[in-house]
Amino acid sequence: MGFRATTALSVLMIALNTSAWSQDIDTGRTGFLSNCAECHGADGKGNGPLSAKMKTRPADLTIIAKRNNGMFSSDAVYKMIDGRETTAFHRRIEMPIWGCRHLSRPVPQSSVTLDPLESLLDLPCDPEPVIRRRILAIVEYLRLIQEK
Repeated sequence: MGFRATTALSVLMIALNTSAWSQDIDTGRTGFLSNCAECHGADGKGNGPLSAKMKTRPADLTIIAKRNNGMFSSDAVYKMIDGRETTAFHRRIEMPIWGCRHLSRPVPQSSVTLDPLESLLDLPCDPEPVIRRRILAIVEYLRLIQEK
């Protein structure tokens, strides 16, 4: 393979990786805006439209690293979003659990009216790899919006 072919192949590989990375960031931002912004706000600072109705103010997600001596632990953030490995702290907050802990139960539409936060607790379960990709995309997005 000549120099030009090798260079062209390298440029193509970089472009494809950059495009995939950009799509992951867009996926994370979209996932955040559609699943987290109601409470945490579009800017992640904890001032979403539902935050005033909550007992505990949602966390400012832009200072996760600052609160942890400059370290952003993707693993810890993933576990918090996933919610299946709950801690005493997590049980005190109103954040819904993302990971599937149980199958969604059928609820007759006419018999029960759930408040907006309770309605998030029984989301239907997606396959584990799908859940993992969604959460990882949001974790990456949160890493990018950290205050310096």
